[in-house]
Amino acid sequence: MISTPLPHKLALNIDPRVSAPGDFETAIPGLSLFRRDQPAPPSVCMVEPSLILVGRGEKRLWVGGEGYSYDPSRFLVTSLDLPANSEVMLASPEQPCVGLVLKLDVSMLAEVITKSGLPARRHQTMGTGAGIGSMSSALEGALDRLLALLDEPEAIPVLAPLILREIHYRLLHTDQGSRLRQITAVDGQGYRIAKAIDWLKVNYTEALRIDDLAARVQMSSPTFHHHFRQLTGMSPLQYQKWLRLNEARRLMLVERLDVSRAAFAVGYESPSQFSREYGRLFGTAPSRDIALLRGHPFEAQALGTVAN
Repeated sequence: MISTPLPHKLALNIDPRVSAPGDFETAIPGLSLFRRDQPAPPSVCMVEPSLILVGRGEKRLWVGGEGYSYDPSRFLVTSLDLPANSEVMLASPEQPCVGLVLKLDVSMLAEVITKSGLPARRHQTMGTGAGIGSMSSALEGALDRLLALLDEPEAIPVLAPLILREIHYRLLHTDQGSRLRQITAVDGQGYRIAKAIDWLKVNYTEALRIDDLAARVQMSSPTFHHHFRQLTGMSPLQYQKWLRLNEARRLMLVERLDVSRAAFAVGYESPSQFSREYGRLFGTAPSRDIALLRGHPFEAQALGTVAN
């Protein structure tokens, strides 16, 4: 008996669970599903360390000017919190783009690496924090079993942790495994950049001194700056600016702060500078952007989420 290829199985498994365009959390921690009914231009988003697959259609993630296209034959994996732009390349109401996002547990990756004896690959150049990989039959099987648990909710607390561990193990044995192994090596550059990102996400309103942040993660300033840009596609200062502007966008949209209050809340001293930089990132003035978002509930709901 010939088995159905992954793309068809994945789409058929997801279709009944996503009856309309949008992003849908599931009962399994870290697993969400999505559906898009039409192509869409790049939209700003933050991508957490994740495995992202489409069962039908095609999407592209832009990181630092580099595009990563993925479709039913290729998955996307990210190893850091990456500011990015997500673009829907192929979708229609008759053939919607559907897929899943599984947030990766870096601690689980490290534990699996230790127990399985995989090399950490500390000194290998890893490029950016995103990559495109080829599906293995073992990873396919584990993902199929995870999705099947959605029809057996009482089994999720017991079986989901086991299957998630297997998925992390199988992912480490794909052609993207070395990228994930590097980010868990405590004396590696990727791990240190991840720690710097963690600090920036908490302290984005503070004045940023590159020398101090580099010292915090035990790197020289030139080395830190080089690897930060290599992995994220932007400098530390640009990353902080991205965090500030997106949080201000959320404050204006969700908490209804005006432009000046939002600017001050995220660390800007000049509302006019804030408006200029906001316009460069989002393509329009803050007040107009928020008005447009409020007129499109789906885009507003997706603000600041992973690039589904």
